[in-house]
Amino acid sequence: MHVPGGRASRADDRHFFIYATAVGLVFGQLFFAPLGANSALVAFATVGVSFLFRPLGAFLAGHFGDKYGRKVVLMWTLILMGVATALIGVLPTYEAIGLTAPILLVLLRILQGISAGGEWGGAVLMAVEHAPRPRRGAFGAAPQIGVPLGLLLASGVMALMAMIAPGDAFLEWGWRVPFLLSVVLILVGYYVRRRVEESPVFAELAERKEKARMPIVTLFRKHLLLVVIAALVFAGNNAVGYMTTGGYIQGYATNPDGPLALERGPVLWAVAGSAVTWLLSTLAAGFLSDRIGRRTTYIIGWILQLAGVFTLFPLVNTGDIGLLFAGLAILTIGLGLTYGPQAALYSELFPASIRFSGVSISYAIGAILGGAFAPTIATALVQATGSTMAVTWYLAGMTLIGLVATLVLRDRSGIPLGPDHEAEQSVSPIRGFAKV
Repeated sequence: MHVPGGRASRADDRHFFIYATAVGLVFGQLFFAPLGANSALVAFATVGVSFLFRPLGAFLAGHFGDKYGRKVVLMWTLILMGVATALIGVLPTYEAIGLTAPILLVLLRILQGISAGGEWGGAVLMAVEHAPRPRRGAFGAAPQIGVPLGLLLASGVMALMAMIAPGDAFLEWGWRVPFLLSVVLILVGYYVRRRVEESPVFAELAERKEKARMPIVTLFRKHLLLVVIAALVFAGNNAVGYMTTGGYIQGYATNPDGPLALERGPVLWAVAGSAVTWLLSTLAAGFLSDRIGRRTTYIIGWILQLAGVFTLFPLVNTGDIGLLFAGLAILTIGLGLTYGPQAALYSELFPASIRFSGVSISYAIGAILGGAFAPTIATALVQATGSTMAVTWYLAGMTLIGLVATLVLRDRSGIPLGPDHEAEQSVSPIRGFAKV
């Protein structure tokens, strides 16, 4: 199945998860060592810092994407993300340049956040707005698999480097190689995006000269509550997913002073394996949502995700690599079902003229409420209670928030997406509301 905008359209995920994986493995030691026992906590906080700047990227990308097109925004976000990631790979550590090292690391992480805030909306709209109406879920799942694919590549490359450069060599230079390889992703992504046609919905808007003059103002004036609810849907998935994509499980399992103290390589391969199951469930969810609707697929996913949350740490805490993989794999089934339909769900929530702004800003806010500080919160909860049970209840709570937000929405699967149907698209998808 060819999906315009789907191929190589989520390069942000590969770059983002390379960073998150490195945080869980080395950044606490290399950039925040003087903080001692708090170094891991602060390192995980840098994962969250970038999320605070995603709304800025979403605002910029939404504005320019609704005014000048989806394609041009995707080109610039790709370049910004790739350059920032490659520069992290050559960044001196605290030992070499002192406090300047973590400051530069945070600045580059901010640039990643701005890029990621604009990347997602453009990628999913290029896929969904090109899709035949009965296959939007399947087409929209193509950019969604960028998350598990990014986790797979990040974990796989890090695992290979742990083999090639074991022990101190990994800390000295092995971790840098995946960041430097991001240059290849920039070149491939640039080539592919140059060949992708502009979204037909935006092309029609441009031809009719019906583009919104101030799309963000219109979005917040008429659709603020919808943005909040859509953000909460994503937050429920994102908080749980960031146990691995944010590097928490990797750091928790390999911490030499922790309860498990497992070797890096086997843990990274287990995470890579779970990324495969996540990828498959995400792809399957897109197809399923075309059959039974986005809302029903989500509800099933939330129930399965909740079950996965309660089995995760009991299996991880056995210290057995096989059971650690099993815990992650079980979790990814629900994660996939609550992530695969998201591109189609979001695209069907907002009117055509402000759709880029709507999906981008909802996604960015959801990322802050969900995954931004999930690894930091999990680390703090374990430090405060001495047990992972508090983390389980935190993740269960986020899952229930996502479920409730989903129940509030009507199913709009198959609604026309073109500018001819703005009146129908403007009818509120929130239950109990006639219009936004």
